[in-house]
Amino acid sequence: MTRVAHAGVGGWGKNVVRVIGELTELAWVIDTDDDRRAEYAARYPQATVTASFADALADDTVDAVSIATPVPTHYALAKQALEAGKHVFVEKPPAMRGEEMAELVALARVNDRVLMPGHLLLYHPGLRKVKELVDAGALGDVACVYGNRQNLGVIRSNENALWSLGVHDLSVILWLLGEEPSEVVAYGQDFVQPGIEDVVFCFLRFPSGKVAHMHLSWLDPHKMRKMTVVGREKMVVFDDMELERKVTVYEKGPWEPAHTYGEWRTRTGDIFSPKIANDEPLRLELQHFLRLVEEGPGDHREAVDGLAVVRTLDRLTASLRTGAPA
Repeated sequence: MTRVAHAGVGGWGKNVVRVIGELTELAWVIDTDDDRRAEYAARYPQATVTASFADALADDTVDAVSIATPVPTHYALAKQALEAGKHVFVEKPPAMRGEEMAELVALARVNDRVLMPGHLLLYHPGLRKVKELVDAGALGDVACVYGNRQNLGVIRSNENALWSLGVHDLSVILWLLGEEPSEVVAYGQDFVQPGIEDVVFCFLRFPSGKVAHMHLSWLDPHKMRKMTVVGREKMVVFDDMELERKVTVYEKGPWEPAHTYGEWRTRTGDIFSPKIANDEPLRLELQHFLRLVEEGPGDHREAVDGLAVVRTLDRLTASLRTGAPA
């Protein structure tokens, strides 16, 4: 059984450590907070609980490390773990600069170790269904994708809405389209904290001619977690706020011109919602990570895809700062 050392049990980290404890052997729990360490020492008496990341890395019986610490620490911790010969699962984004992420990917290749970014939505059964429809050509040629990720809070101080919220939708967009953008533009504003954009609008153009848009905000009266894919034949909407109809397929699209007026008409057909499994995305994600640890990293696809996401975030950030396309 894979022995895992987990770092960070605050916020999202408490969910990651819970699932790891259910799936495999949780050998170490690392956190800098005294109260959290006391809590997890009682909860997992078989694990060594410590504030020292280095101590866990020095344990030769540890196969893998999972990291769910604050974002600015991800790169340094992931680098240390890879250099120590550990497989690494690290929450998104693994690094805040494209050069740093490229360095992590290179380390994973050299050491033949798994480097898997925590892009949770790629393991959501609803978005898996959307990907299946896109890949099967069920929507026809895809024209555009747009995401809405809005809420009132949580307002962060160590990353803006692009890096906190946008990384989710961006990972899905690149995954669905299978290509990196040729041009990106981002506009945003810092209404709450100087220098930290809490509202961001992004536009991406791809070499194939497809386009994508993201609306990201901590300042919105509605909580929205929605992704729309527009195809030539059909359109599909993934809405994570829906309890039952997570995915809805619309048989809608433009039709041939009406000969009388020379205008395009719309074609409207069936609307249906396929059954979506209720599996926990985090469990599916960590099962995939543990399977990679057992079988090997293969072509390092997960790490390479993570690099594409960070690289695009870098370009969007450059556009956000300059107001010019990148």
